Amino acid sequence: MKLCFATNNVNKLEEIQALLGDQFELLTLNDIGCHTDIPEPYETIPENSRAKAEYVWENYRINCFADDTGLEVFSLNYEPGVRSARYAGPQRNSEDNIDLLLTNLASQNNREARFITVITLVLDGAYHQFEGIVEGNIILEKRGTNGFGYDPVFVPEGFDRTFAEMTLSEKSALSHRGRAFANLVGYLKQL
Repeated sequence: MKLCFATNNVNKLEEIQALLGDQFELLTLNDIGCHTDIPEPYETIPENSRAKAEYVWENYRINCFADDTGLEVFSLNYEPGVRSARYAGPQRNSEDNIDLLLTNLASQNNREARFITVITLVLDGAYHQFEGIVEGNIILEKRGTNGFGYDPVFVPEGFDRTFAEMTLSEKSALSHRGRAFANLVGYLKQL
């Protein structure tokens, strides 16, 4: 089955293709000729996920899915949340985002956090959403070189390694995105 994944993020694409296997052919936004930075105008992750999928469906009429992910740090009033990618500014720089997060957490004892991913699937105009959450903590300094985003400072609950210290398959087995996509894949396999 051909599906457009509403992203051009090669890290996400690699992670998701590994989860989906070869029974699905993933197309990127570039593959369908979409070179627009799709707006994410809403204040919640589910709404922004739907907005991206809706944009692709309404403009290209191709079955698609879009995800939106955020890191929510409890002691920072759930920041960076919906603004996770642009936490330190519009440049979307992971290093800057992590540095700002660690600075903002410097005086906090509670470092509990969670990643949340919401995927919106559009099949022939029908919308479905799938959620994945992983609880954990933000550590004091970066560790590991794998993954992307906040992975070097996030340790999932029950583990002593950051996502960036795990292999892709280890991370995918327990990550927020992995859980959301497991729900998506389960749904698609029932069709």
